[in-house]
Amino acid sequence: MRTKLCTAAAGLAGALLFTAGCSGASTGTGGATADAAELKLTNTTAKASGEAASVNWLVEQEPGSLDLDRQGTTSGRTVLANVCERLFQLQPDLTTQPQLASKAEYTDDRTLVLTLRDGVTFHDGSPMTADDVVWSLQRHAQPEMSESDEYEDVDEITKTGASEVTVTFKEPSALFMKALAGDAGIIMDRETVEKQGDDYGTPGQPDACTGPYRLKSWDSGSSIAIERYEDYWDDSSPALTKNVLFRWATGSALVNAVSTGAADGSYLTATGPAAVLAEKKGVRAYYGQSTTAWSLSPTDSGALKDTRLRKALSLALDREGIAKSGFSGLAQPWATPVGPGAWGYEKAAFQKAQTDLEKSTAYAASPSSDDIDEAKRLVEEAGAPAQPIVVASDGGESQTVITNAVRGAAQKIGLEVTVKTVPPSQYDEFFADPKAREGFDLIAVDWYISKADPVGFYDNGMSGSANNWLGYADSGYDALVKKAQQTIDDKERAKLVIEAQSKFADAAVWIPLVQVPSVLVLGEKYTGPPASMVSLYYPWAADLGTKG
Repeated sequence: MRTKLCTAAAGLAGALLFTAGCSGASTGTGGATADAAELKLTNTTAKASGEAASVNWLVEQEPGSLDLDRQGTTSGRTVLANVCERLFQLQPDLTTQPQLASKAEYTDDRTLVLTLRDGVTFHDGSPMTADDVVWSLQRHAQPEMSESDEYEDVDEITKTGASEVTVTFKEPSALFMKALAGDAGIIMDRETVEKQGDDYGTPGQPDACTGPYRLKSWDSGSSIAIERYEDYWDDSSPALTKNVLFRWATGSALVNAVSTGAADGSYLTATGPAAVLAEKKGVRAYYGQSTTAWSLSPTDSGALKDTRLRKALSLALDREGIAKSGFSGLAQPWATPVGPGAWGYEKAAFQKAQTDLEKSTAYAASPSSDDIDEAKRLVEEAGAPAQPIVVASDGGESQTVITNAVRGAAQKIGLEVTVKTVPPSQYDEFFADPKAREGFDLIAVDWYISKADPVGFYDNGMSGSANNWLGYADSGYDALVKKAQQTIDDKERAKLVIEAQSKFADAAVWIPLVQVPSVLVLGEKYTGPPASMVSLYYPWAADLGTKG
C-alpha cells in the first residue's frame, strides 16, 4: 500500500474558507524548521478524562471512495479506522492483538483456525457471522482488489463452525496474521455491500462495518461526518468523542484552520505545517513511530534501467538537504525504503543493517567529493543517455524539493533531467495503471506498510510484483523474500530480510531518500489519541477527548 503527501487543493466547507493548498517550492507555512534529532517520539498522547461532543478534523484530501478494497488512501483510512474493524487490531506501539477474532491458532504450518468473537453486530444491528467473515476475506483476495497480494499464499477460506473460519495455505505464511490487522482483515456485512453493488463506498451510502463509529453523512466536495455507534459490541471502553466532522486542507490552509481553532486536529502527511504549528499558542504537535519512507522509484521506460546510472544518481543526492528543505527538518536521511516503525522484531539487527548501508553504499546523507567522482565514473562507463531523464512531480511542497534535488544532483555528474509536473489525480494513476507511467523515468513516492515487518515491503521488489515498476528480476532475491515470508522464527526471518535488503540496495531497485515520523497536531484542550501511524488502522477518535 502506498500514499502520497501534499496533493489536493484545500476544501471549502461550511464556515471554513480554506484558500490555499500546497504548491511550488515555498512551504507556504512560514518556513519554520525543526531538528529531527531532537524529536521525542511517543506512541500515544496522555489519556483523556472527558467526552467531546463534536470535533472538527482535517485530512489531506477528500477520499475518492470509502471502499478500501477498491481505493485505499491515507484520508480514507484515517476516517474508516474508526468505522471498520479487522480480525486483528494494530496497537499504538505497532504490535497486534485479536479484535473481531478472539483467537487464532495454527494447527499445522499451513492451517490457521480463526475463532470469531461472539456478540459483534454491524451498524445496521445484524450479527457478524462466519459467512460474513469468509465472504469478506474472499472479497479482499480477488485479483482486482488492493489487498489481493496479501492472499497470494492462501489456498482456501472456509467456514468450519458457527464461529470458526479456517484458512489453508499453499505455503506457510509468517505475515498473514499481521495482514489481518490491516485492510486485508476488514470484515463487512455481505448483505449490505452486495445490496449497494458498485455504489458501496460512495456518498449517500451507509457503511457495512462493526466499529465504534458509523458513517453519518458524506457531503461530496465538503465534508464527511461519523457518529458514535451507541450499540457498539465492546462496551468496556466507550468512545469519548460523539461526533467527528472531517474536512480537507493542506499547507497554509491547514495551518490557518488549526491555529485559529477552526479545526481541532489532524494527522499530517506533510511535515511543513507541523514545524509551524508546533510553535503556535494553543496547539500541540506530537511525533510517533512510522513505517513511512520517501524514495525514488525508477520505471522500465528509460535510461535508468541501467543500474550504473541509478547508483550514480543515488551517490550524488543530498539527502540531508532534502530533509531540511522538503520536510522542515522533521525527516531523517535514510538508506532503506521503509521506515524504522517496521522494525517490529530484531530491531538492533535492522538498525545495524541500516547504518551499514549508509556507510558502505550510495546512500550517504550528503555526497562527498569522492562520491561525486565515483558517480561521474559510473555515468562515463554507462554513457550519458541521449534523452533527458524525465522525473514526475505532483507539484507538492516535498516533491518539488525532491525533484529539484534530483535535477541538481544530475547536473553535477553529467546527466540531464526534465521535471514534468502532473495534476494529483494523474499522479495517483501512476500507482494503479502502468500506462500512466509511460514517458516517466523516475517517480518520487512515499510508502508505508501496515505491518511492523520489513518483508512486508520487500515483496514489492519480487519478479512480477505490480509495484516493481523497474522490472527488476533476480531469482536469488525472490528466493530470499519468499523464504522470509515463510519463516516463522523472527531471528531467522530478520537474517533473510537483511540479506534481501542488501541485494535490493546493491541493485538500487529504488533510491531511498528520507524517513518521516507520524505527526499529530491537536488543539490544547484535547488529548488521548495515538501519535503513531496506527491512526490509519486503529479507532483513534474513540480515545480522543478533553483534558477534563
